[in-house]
Amino acid sequence: APALVAYGTAFAFGWVLHRQTGLLDVLARQWRGHLVLAGGLTVACLAIVGPTPDLAAPTTLAGGSALRLAYAAGYALAVWCWTLGLVGAAMRFLSAESRVRRYLADSSYWLYLVHVPIVFAFQVLVADLPLHWAVKLPAIVALTLGLLLASYHLLVRPTFLGEILNGHRVPRRPAPPRPAPAPPVFAGAAAAPGPATPIAELVRVTKRYGATLALDRVSLAVRPGELLAVLGPNGAGKSTAIGLWLGTLQPDEGEVTVLGGPPLDVHSRLGVGVMMQDVALAPTLTGREHVALAASYYRDPLTVGETLALTATGPLADRRYAKLSAGQKRQVQFATAVCGRPRLLFLDEPTVGLDVEARHAMWASIRRLRAEGCAVVLTTHYLEEAEALADRVAVLARATLVAEGSVEEMRALVSRRRIRCSSTVAVEEIARWPGVVEAVRERQLVHVTAVDAEAVVRRLLAVDPALSHLEVKQASLAEAFTELTREAA
Repeated sequence: APALVAYGTAFAFGWVLHRQTGLLDVLARQWRGHLVLAGGLTVACLAIVGPTPDLAAPTTLAGGSALRLAYAAGYALAVWCWTLGLVGAAMRFLSAESRVRRYLADSSYWLYLVHVPIVFAFQVLVADLPLHWAVKLPAIVALTLGLLLASYHLLVRPTFLGEILNGHRVPRRPAPPRPAPAPPVFAGAAAAPGPATPIAELVRVTKRYGATLALDRVSLAVRPGELLAVLGPNGAGKSTAIGLWLGTLQPDEGEVTVLGGPPLDVHSRLGVGVMMQDVALAPTLTGREHVALAASYYRDPLTVGETLALTATGPLADRRYAKLSAGQKRQVQFATAVCGRPRLLFLDEPTVGLDVEARHAMWASIRRLRAEGCAVVLTTHYLEEAEALADRVAVLARATLVAEGSVEEMRALVSRRRIRCSSTVAVEEIARWPGVVEAVRERQLVHVTAVDAEAVVRRLLAVDPALSHLEVKQASLAEAFTELTREAA
């Protein structure tokens, strides 16, 4: 029971810190007070029992059980204060990037796993030596650390063990420095199939969730250097289509191909970058560390510096993820999605939470990826975003593909036009004209929605020779989307 309480309390507190990383900042602010209290409690404990107590002897504490309880409470509180104070001091003074600290942090799990038998072995070796414990203890610590770090450097860091413990291997010999690179060229630009060959495809795919039909014989394809915007109301099947391409879902009928093979093929997956709408990244890592970690999964990734430059995330590189705003987190997620030089990039609502400047910066990065051969599949509720970026639009509604084509072709599906002008004609009269859907006056301008804009404009000019500020606009993608999905419903 005592061991369960002691270790269980520590594990529970660690779990809380992992879930509430803001508490680390509290410890960083209070490190000095914790260490002062730890030192005071340690002195008090030493004053009670001396430097070498024999707690098993019944006469050790003259004050009896009350003094023994005071010592135990002071000892336990001192341990916690030392722990909180040292963690806080480390957060306060050692949070900056350091190759030495990074090396020690990477090695720490190995040291933790194998130190016990080595410590015991050295204790046995020095037990009979006529030396004071103040000499033996640091000697054992130094010898153990030396042996453990040597074993980590030679046997763990560059081997599969290092990959298991740290997520990547570090070569024994560092790679020669790369020459200053030209602007990054993505693999898709050189190795992608020809322009008529889809890089990813759904062929008459059907997917059901129980009795619910999510996709009904849907065929979709995206080609190298093309941005395909997949639009649709909630529940239309957009996320299902992306899940099939990513291999997280399997079709009930039809065929799914990615980069010439099945989505679960490792060679296909290494050419794919993904930025989903709901992403949970490690809160204590910096943006730079997240990019480096994601890049380590790929064979020929961009360098961290190239990725930060491409995605304009340099100002976020050294800030902890937990301290970023929602929009800044999306920018870091975008950087981790593109760092592997993807030939095919999936972006699910990428600009949610971004301000105007950050959104335009991400748009510029997406255009550059597309220009260099990367195929992009975009889902978004910001229809102006699809209008600004897409080469082709696919509209899903009620599990089916209701329309597909360029932005201009989508607009052409809608016959309505917007007319704006300065006129003295009453909007009530205009609203009764044939072909007029709606007429309203806003300030000094008349706004007319019409299915036969040319006839309405001719009639306006006939009845109001003084008409001015005439402007006729084609329907927007948003209007086309609204009409298409309404018809599908």
